[in-house]
Amino acid sequence: MRHVLLVLLACVALNGSVLAQGFKFSNEDESDKIEEAQTQAKIQALLASPCKSRIKNQKIMVLIGEERDGWLQTSQSAYGGHFDALNARLQSLGLKTVTQAQIKAQVAQAEIDAYFKNDPDAALSASKKLSAQYILRGLITTEAYYNRMVRVNQVSIHMAFTLTGANVKILSQASAENSSYAGANTTGLALTLINEKADEVVAQLYSDYCRKAGS
Repeated sequence: MRHVLLVLLACVALNGSVLAQGFKFSNEDESDKIEEAQTQAKIQALLASPCKSRIKNQKIMVLIGEERDGWLQTSQSAYGGHFDALNARLQSLGLKTVTQAQIKAQVAQAEIDAYFKNDPDAALSASKKLSAQYILRGLITTEAYYNRMVRVNQVSIHMAFTLTGANVKILSQASAENSSYAGANTTGLALTLINEKADEVVAQLYSDYCRKAGS
């Protein structure tokens, strides 16, 4: 009798554990759904910002750069996927953007380098050549470190987006971040991050642009 009782208690404990785990997973799924719904609601609210046609018709130049171990990489050809992901979303909202081919043909690499070093004269010169009234800069920064908890090397990616006028006056700022185990291509990880967060980031930039551009 005692053995039977012990078996029954063990079964009850096991079933309780399974039920508890199932409940936990269900809660996590529900939490994810709620968070996703809140994000989508936020995006739609930002995209509902009224934007005058004269503002939409002004050009935006997108530039992507990367800072790694104190060195700047600003060759735009290295970030075609990142550029396309942002450009496509901006264009889908009715905004005008400059192509990478136009940037390469008309803006000197030295001017792009200087712009990422916060040289306002370089920004003005670059925007004038393309008749761009606004510049969207995406700066990727990476940090490699050893994660003692799981005993592996890890890389953190942070992307900071800044929308300015040709006079370098800031209209909007947004950011996104992620991390991965070392060995991952950081440029590729940054592209994944853009694709994951671009809708929310672009919605924030769009809202600020429509409200502040031309003011």
